[in-house]
Amino acid sequence: MLPANPKSLDDLRARFAWDLPDTFNIGTACSDNVAQRHPDRPAIIEFIDGAKTTTSFGDLAQRSTQLASALAGQGIGRGDRIAIMVPQSTDAAIAHLATYKLGAIAVPLATQFGPDAIAYRLAASGARAFIAFGKGIARARQTGALGNLDLIAEAGAVSNMAGALEALIATGEPEFAPVDTTPDDPAMMLFTSGTTGQPKGTLHAHRVLLGHLPGIEMAQNFMPQAGGVFWTPSDWAWAGGLLNALLPALYHGIPVVAARAPKFEPDWALDVMKKCAVTNVFLPPTALRLMLASAGSAPKELSLRVIGTAGEALGRQTHQRAMDMFGVPVNEFYGQTECNAMLANCEALGVNRPGSMGKPVPGHTVAILKPDGTVAEIGEQGEIAVRAPDPVQFLGYWNDEDATRAKYRDGWLLTGDSGRMDDDGYFHFVGRMDDVITSSGYRIGPSEIEDCLAAHPDVEMAAVIGKPDPVRTEIVAAFVKLRDGATGDAARKRAIAAFVKTRLSAHEYPREIHFVESIPLTESGKVIRRHFRQG
Repeated sequence: MLPANPKSLDDLRARFAWDLPDTFNIGTACSDNVAQRHPDRPAIIEFIDGAKTTTSFGDLAQRSTQLASALAGQGIGRGDRIAIMVPQSTDAAIAHLATYKLGAIAVPLATQFGPDAIAYRLAASGARAFIAFGKGIARARQTGALGNLDLIAEAGAVSNMAGALEALIATGEPEFAPVDTTPDDPAMMLFTSGTTGQPKGTLHAHRVLLGHLPGIEMAQNFMPQAGGVFWTPSDWAWAGGLLNALLPALYHGIPVVAARAPKFEPDWALDVMKKCAVTNVFLPPTALRLMLASAGSAPKELSLRVIGTAGEALGRQTHQRAMDMFGVPVNEFYGQTECNAMLANCEALGVNRPGSMGKPVPGHTVAILKPDGTVAEIGEQGEIAVRAPDPVQFLGYWNDEDATRAKYRDGWLLTGDSGRMDDDGYFHFVGRMDDVITSSGYRIGPSEIEDCLAAHPDVEMAAVIGKPDPVRTEIVAAFVKLRDGATGDAARKRAIAAFVKTRLSAHEYPREIHFVESIPLTESGKVIRRHFRQG
């Protein structure tokens, strides 16, 4: 997607232009197109319980086409919604690609979702089909949410609760012709993470993959490169796993590792990367912090080339510690469900400022806007906004025209995130507009404080909010999960507060510290700060 051999970011921008084809289908682009050139190349490498199973691009293309045919035979067609709740696996990839080939709309559901979350999304999307693993089907049955579905197919081991996905695939015709979708035809509905309010169905077109490619290529130091293997611990049900990892890698013919554990474990992640010779990873900041907090270190046998990270602010200190641990570039980038991967660092291009989200990716116009809608001055805090139209931007919120209109103003898509741009054109994240803390006249973003707290040797993770205060308007309050073995007493609170005060500033240190057993996260790994505001 990006021009070859760029000399600089300016050179890259000067030579880049969007060139969207008249027809484009994510399903064929990520399987058939590669299979025509490299049918035997590994596409999905399943790594389950220490054993590896490989599916080639040829097999991936054939089985996803057969599933599309089988779904069509069941009356599922263009524009219908197909909910997919399958852990990282060949089955998950096939379900997605088949849905796109059919011209239907994929509705990914995270495997952590409980009964109510599943029921809400099935109902809100109006799904006609549900492809899921056994536990997902069992959870959905608890609420009666499956009653309005026309088709239920179970991936993996069959528990007699639904028809087997493998058996359904076998009924399909291998010569089924995928639908000729345009770049603007709907392809997927990603529900927002829900840090505030009820999650909304974010509808994206097939062009969303093309819109992602420049940013992901930059964050991965210009993939594809020979011998590449991609992995992310993120569920393929959200934008980070699906559009920052799985689909861009398959589009470029890069094998993708499918590995899963009941919960993220640093040693397990390192083992996956080592034994599968992973070269490129997408690691959300939460995963990186957990790995840095573990007692171990990165094994020398890793094949890792670069780490891409996004989803929440990484922070300068975490960035440096990650580079020290892994010995490879760490490229932070930025986006959200509605409009992703439009800011990025790229060490290979000399664009890499720790603590920043990077610079605008070629093809995207990004600015900091003041409350009156004008562009902010250098260093001035405001709302991060992206010029519309843009291929990576969503089509709209499902069945919510008012919310869609509210997302735009005067030709800009408003992210709802607060940020600033420095003298060199790097963008810096401050926080969600509703998360920014106002204290004694200062506007304080919680992310930088959380990053500093996570650097303390006794802290595993932290969440920071503003607590109402009659004198300062708000004070900084921190909720801290200590590492195993650390004692949560008054002395520890004083030491942690002094640590932040010394490393950041006197107005940013937490005046209240509360020790907690856990920090709640969204399915995409973001801290749910409203949990502590409501508590």
